[in-house]
Amino acid sequence: MRIRRATGRLHSRVLRRGLVWIGMAVFVTGVYVVVVRGGGAIIGRTDSPSVALSVLATATVALSFARVQVDVEQWASRLLGDRTAAPYEVLSRFSEGMPEEDSTDDLPARMARLLAEGTGAQWAQVWVSVSDRLTLAATWPVDAGATETPPALLPGARDAAAPRLRALAVTHGGEPLGVLRLQERPGLLLAPIEERLFTALADRAGLVLRHVGVQADLAARRSELVERAEELKASRRRLIETQDAERQRLERDLHDGAQQHLVALTVNLRLAQTVSSRSRVRAGALLGLQVDAATAAIETLSSLSRGIYPSLLSEQGLVAALRSAVTTSAIPVTIAADGVGRLPATVEAALYFCCMEALQNAAKHSGASTLEVRLSEDAGSSRLVVIDDGAGFSPSSGQSTGAGLANMRDRLDAIGGVLTVTSLPGTGTTITASVDGRAA
Repeated sequence: MRIRRATGRLHSRVLRRGLVWIGMAVFVTGVYVVVVRGGGAIIGRTDSPSVALSVLATATVALSFARVQVDVEQWASRLLGDRTAAPYEVLSRFSEGMPEEDSTDDLPARMARLLAEGTGAQWAQVWVSVSDRLTLAATWPVDAGATETPPALLPGARDAAAPRLRALAVTHGGEPLGVLRLQERPGLLLAPIEERLFTALADRAGLVLRHVGVQADLAARRSELVERAEELKASRRRLIETQDAERQRLERDLHDGAQQHLVALTVNLRLAQTVSSRSRVRAGALLGLQVDAATAAIETLSSLSRGIYPSLLSEQGLVAALRSAVTTSAIPVTIAADGVGRLPATVEAALYFCCMEALQNAAKHSGASTLEVRLSEDAGSSRLVVIDDGAGFSPSSGQSTGAGLANMRDRLDAIGGVLTVTSLPGTGTTITASVDGRAA
């Protein structure tokens, strides 16, 4: 049925064009006869055409040709029952103001449909500029098999993306807002009235596409915010779980380590107190032994605190702490940190632990022979880059969502930072942590 309607429209267009050509020929001939022959009869020159009258006839045809052509085209359309001119009027009204009853989602589809039906094109598209990138908003007919390659505008309303494509940019106040595109039918170019319809819509659709673009941009931003909110919720949940696990580990380490030393020290001190009333020599010897026990307890607590937060980080800063930490690395590590001074404590802690996590991941999984750490600071923003020359991985492999990277993202999320992972098989991996010190 659709093929039959399309074939009928094609035949109607051919007949209409034939009638237009005949009508325009009659008009030109009529003007010539009336002005040249009729005028010549009036002034008594019937033997040869008057040059002045011929010039007058030519000027009359030139000045009224476009207006008469529109009238003839409309007459031909009415004669054939073809309502091609009607979409032009609808498009003009549509481009001047958005109907309140149409939703934003309907506007591009309605515009594409009217453009296709008004020009007799094989299909029509509306592209909208969203975040400075052309996005396909609507195609009519929806099952026309139209190309989805972005338009490549050429002079003369042409499109380099494919043959017989026509495209016009839509602007408002000099700002590009989108593109209207249509596909001409094989062997059937746009008629002048259809050209004017196409151009008029592109000229007048600026406000419509601005509204559509703003709504699409807001929808995209809303989607990003929703996704970001979900990521933050998951990040906070992981942080709580990590903190609970860390607290349990600390309780276990304190119970099995320092607490045992302190309990033993307490028991021995009470024993020395009891023995001192009987034998001061024995009590003195027992007290002397408690010095070693107290020293062991202190060393246990110091070792435990270093595992939580290295003292060098708080005393001398991020660079010194990293240089000390990488001395025990199994893979050679170079650190470039010229001009980086002390940073806010929260930033130093986040970047330190992110760097250590990245180095450990590289040592375990990358097979790298060298590692490079770059630190930089600019206008309050801090940046950490860890580069390895290992095997790399494909982003679709799932390695980019591992526990180590999740821990790094959680630490940076907590202070408003961003983690970026770049990797391809055989090219190594680059991990970048960026933190705005003002936000932290």
